[in-house]
This record gives sequence, C-alpha cells and structure tokens, in this order.
Amino acid sequence: MEAGLKEATRRYAERDYEGALAALDGVDATEGNRLDLAYILGLCHARLGDWDDSLLYLEQVVTGSEDLLRVYQCRLALSYVYSVTGRSRLAEYELDHLMKAGFRSVQVLSSLAYAAYRQGRLEEAERRYDEALDLDPESATALNGLGYILACEGREAARALTCCRKAVDKAPRNPAYLDSLGWAYHVLGFEAEAKDYVGRALALAPEPEEIREHARALGIKEPGSLEEQA
Repeated sequence: MEAGLKEATRRYAERDYEGALAALDGVDATEGNRLDLAYILGLCHARLGDWDDSLLYLEQVVTGSEDLLRVYQCRLALSYVYSVTGRSRLAEYELDHLMKAGFRSVQVLSSLAYAAYRQGRLEEAERRYDEALDLDPESATALNGLGYILACEGREAARALTCCRKAVDKAPRNPAYLDSLGWAYHVLGFEAEAKDYVGRALALAPEPEEIREHARALGIKEPGSLEEQA
C-alpha cells in the first residue's frame, strides 16, 4: 500500500477523518488502488456527515470489492447514511443483504430496528432490539433504542427507564442516550429528572429536532434563545 493510503488509514484509525482525507490529496486513483481509496474516502465522508460523497464511494466498494468484511462495513455505513437522510427503505435494503449473507450481529439488528422505528413499525423495531439484546445484553445502542420505544409507547415504563439508564451509564455524554433517559423519566412523571437529562442532551447536541421537541415539551429554553438571553 502506497504511503498516502497508509497515512490515511492510520489517521482514520485515530479518528482524524479530515487528516485522513488530506493524506489522500496527492494519491492518484489507479486500477490497483481504486477500491482501497473508495473504502477510506467513503468511511471518512460518512463520519464527517458528507452524505452524498460518502454514498458515491461506499457504493463503489459494495459493488466492486471481493473483501467480504469491507463490504459488510460499507453496507453498514450505507444503511446509517440512508437512515439519517430519511431513506429508511434503502437502509433496510442494505441490512437485509447483510442478514442474508449471514452477518447477523448486534449492529445489524439494531440498525434494522432503527430503520423500522423511522417508518413507524414500532412492534418490529422492538422485536429487533430484543433480538440484539439476546446477542449482547449490554449493548448500549440496543438498550437505548428499546428503552426509548417503550417510553414513547407509554408502556413498560419501568423497563424503559432501566434500559435507558444502563445506556447512559455506558456512555454518559451521548446526547441521544441522555435524551431517551429524560423522556423515560417524563413518562414516569419525574419532571425534574426529565428536565435535567433532556437539558444535558440539548446542551451537548442542540441541532437534532427530536431533542429540541422534547426540550420544548418540558419547557426547557434552547441555547441562545431570546428567552434565555432575557
């Protein structure tokens, strides 16, 4: 592997995604390195939220690579990009390919659950999260997803709270987990705790609409709002 690709791979492993892209600036695409380049470029752009660029490169790997583990990773990345850009059916398409190929993992099941949730199929989403937890009872992603769905449905509130608390214990600064825990507290009627956790989520991630909706429902002022400034 040429020096630029090696450097980009090293920086990607260190989560320096912009540095990885910079390391590839002087690397020319050839028939021999085309898929290696597409692999690193696709994952870096996905990490940075450059959705269109990430799709362009990830699709090249999925359709052209014979490395099954790379294809697995890129299909997962594609499913994530499709989910966050509102294309849940395309996300399911990628994940179904993985399931049929035998890649039945916590990550795949949780991603299928999230895609089902985004399309309003809550029972299916709950079942998929339960399947993920059967494989790994300590999965923070699955715990949070299941807890949030139960809280939104207003049933098994105690279980919802337990799941969300476990997720936050594993990742105390994850805004999605904090928001889920706050909403579970709200469902149970513990408004002080609900405002505390949703407020923390909002401070860490003020952009996501779901967190902002919960904050408004609980009467929490958004950062930089006129009410807060006053």
